[in-house]
Amino acid sequence: MKQTLLHEDITGKIIKAFYNVYNELGYGFLEKVYEKAMLYELQLLELKADNQTPVKVEYKNKIIGDYFADIIVEEKVIIELKAVEFIIPEHEVQLVNYLKATNIEVGLLLNFGPKPQYKRRVLTEEYKNHIKI
Repeated sequence: MKQTLLHEDITGKIIKAFYNVYNELGYGFLEKVYEKAMLYELQLLELKADNQTPVKVEYKNKIIGDYFADIIVEEKVIIELKAVEFIIPEHEVQLVNYLKATNIEVGLLLNFGPKPQYKRRVLTEEYKNHIKI
């Protein structure tokens, strides 16, 4: 029996878009270039994608700051883009923290480095409620 992943239909299309962009542009551009190319590619795949969406960070029910998500797709998946040599643990922690700060449960870390890399992270609401401060 095949196991299904949360929002795998969307993440599958995002990963397809990632490889389409990587195969066309390769390595060496700034993240902003890849962001614009990803937005266009996601549009071609008929996915709703918003970039640089502000997200509030709360601590004990008080807003203490905000960040801007690189791309949010269908209001269900956060994409964090990198253009670095390789993904390091801090990049993954950053993505998980973004998931903690939102109602979104699925995140993709896409790296347009010398070799294309991606990581998928899931943080369910049940788990988020368990770790709330």
